[in-house]
Amino acid sequence: MKKIKVGIIGTGNIGSDLLIKIIRSPYLECGIFTGQNPDSEGILRAKKLGVKTSFESIRAIEKNPKCCEIVFDATSAKGHLYNAPILKKLKKFVIDMTPSRIGKMCVPSLNLESSLKENNINMVSCGGQATTPIAKAIMKINPNTQYIEIVSSISSKSAGIGTRNNIDEYTQTTSEALVYFSGVKKAKAIVNLNPADPPILMHNTIYAQIKNPKIDLTTKEIKKVVKKIQQYVPGYKLVLEPVYDNGRLTTMIEVIGRGDFLPIYAGNLDIINCAAIAVAEEYARRKLKIKKHEIK
Repeated sequence: MKKIKVGIIGTGNIGSDLLIKIIRSPYLECGIFTGQNPDSEGILRAKKLGVKTSFESIRAIEKNPKCCEIVFDATSAKGHLYNAPILKKLKKFVIDMTPSRIGKMCVPSLNLESSLKENNINMVSCGGQATTPIAKAIMKINPNTQYIEIVSSISSKSAGIGTRNNIDEYTQTTSEALVYFSGVKKAKAIVNLNPADPPILMHNTIYAQIKNPKIDLTTKEIKKVVKKIQQYVPGYKLVLEPVYDNGRLTTMIEVIGRGDFLPIYAGNLDIINCAAIAVAEEYARRKLKIKKHEIK
């Protein structure tokens, strides 16, 4: 079956895991895997897998625009500021893996349809993918919610250079996503890098300031959201059902990675990559005129 070609800019953890997921995809094919360091482990690994590589970063796509139709930018927020206008000129469908906040924020379970109409979408952050649907579910049942705070705890081993260099952008973009998608007046995002050994799994704790929440209905709505996200992130789990104490509702999500390239403890990287692949595959299905797969 014909596949849609994609390009990956950035050969680190995110890019390398995306590559494995693309190789497995029935709808996507990697046309170029490009970075800046010719001796990077990511490029050497891709070569062994028979994937076309380059160390000219975005220049490789500029020189050969036909190498891909979809581009995953897995560089950095600063890198995407440079890459975005070039990719727009080349008329690529861009999936931004950085917290640059240039394109339309996308969480597939919430706005897949409208995201496919854009030329540049932003996958927010790993914490954003994990928590914004839960925040929206809480607000749907309890519109009187005044404040939502999320704390994403991840293994320090799963936080690469890109993640560490973009902490400020990460927290700001995630906070904006919580407000944008849920409608809450005020939100805050915190990320903790845990050095524990063995490495911890990703856990996302969501706190909501509410008076007299409808706990049973909220729990039911959150479980519906979890089931929806599990369609493209199998390791997404509700590990603490909503509890209420002293004006604060608390619930917790755990994310176990698929173990494609990254270890299963790197659920923070896996969830954002799974979300990006879900968008790319739906884009490809429509281009190939294959029956639409809806995230229900």
